[in-house]
Amino acid sequence: MSALFTPFRQRQVQFRNRIVVSPMCMYSCVEGMANDWTLVHLGSRAVGGAGLVIAEATGVLPEGRIGVGDLGLWADAHLEPLRRVADFIRAQGAKAGIQLAHAGRKASTLADGARSLTATEGGWEIVAPSALPFSPAHDTPRALLREELPRIAAAFAAATARADRAGFDLVELHAAHGYLMHQFLSPMTNQRTDEYGGSQANRFRFVLECVAAMRAALSPDKPLWVRLSATDYLEGGWTVDDSVALAHELKALGVDLVDCSSGAILPKVRIPVAPGFQVPFAERIRRETGIATAAVGLISEPAQAEAIVATGQADMVLVAREFLRDPYWALHAATALGVKVDYWPQQYWAVAPR
Repeated sequence: MSALFTPFRQRQVQFRNRIVVSPMCMYSCVEGMANDWTLVHLGSRAVGGAGLVIAEATGVLPEGRIGVGDLGLWADAHLEPLRRVADFIRAQGAKAGIQLAHAGRKASTLADGARSLTATEGGWEIVAPSALPFSPAHDTPRALLREELPRIAAAFAAATARADRAGFDLVELHAAHGYLMHQFLSPMTNQRTDEYGGSQANRFRFVLECVAAMRAALSPDKPLWVRLSATDYLEGGWTVDDSVALAHELKALGVDLVDCSSGAILPKVRIPVAPGFQVPFAERIRRETGIATAAVGLISEPAQAEAIVATGQADMVLVAREFLRDPYWALHAATALGVKVDYWPQQYWAVAPR
């Protein structure tokens, strides 16, 4: 038996295996609208055998986009194109997820994130917990007023409800990689003096408010995930201890899984990148809180992914770059592990392993 190819159930959603296509920004949309690229990119990975395919970081507000090409879900007009994507993914036997995000001070940038967009390039005003720029090449954000926060939480809830209506099986809140939620959590970016800054509990507050609003907006039979940067890799920054503490709170609010990434709160931070370098974060959070976790980060070999699940380091494995190289990585992983799967598409039976 393969642990990687054992089905996994959360609420009323059962995944056919533990392999997840990680959200990967494509920067290929116009006004947030899903298009043929969205369908083919995500749909091909569902055909390729993944258990869950998660759409890229999706803006809950137009000003929350990383750049002009981001996917969006801030209006009902976005529903039908996304429903087409979700329906196709589900028709291939996979489950469809979507990651909701607000980029905060990392909004309004070039696709490579190198600098802020100029006004002539379509740039817009950016906001953050505190008026601290990401780098000298990025605009200084305007610090959010206390009375503006409910509008953002409501936008996350409204986008969650739209994702539910569009047929997605799962919603993930993006609270990692230096975007708005992470900016509230990290002492490196949150210098507020009101009830949303300072102490650990205060820095948790806005994320927990958004999570509560999203959980209430999502069907009770569908899972809600949260992606965290488990550490900033910086003295005085967000730590794994903070992530464990937050995971306890998330679990109590009905979050079903913590997706464990790391870093990206500041540029040029030294990160010990190596295959599976973030897996220990998933293992510790899972062990100390009892919440399900997902491992992500330079996971490319089937045996590596199998070992992560088999040894209890994480419940699911998110694969990104390897799925760009090989949309059928999950099917090829089954062959490599000697696992017989029954979800090769009929159109491909001529080349399915016998």
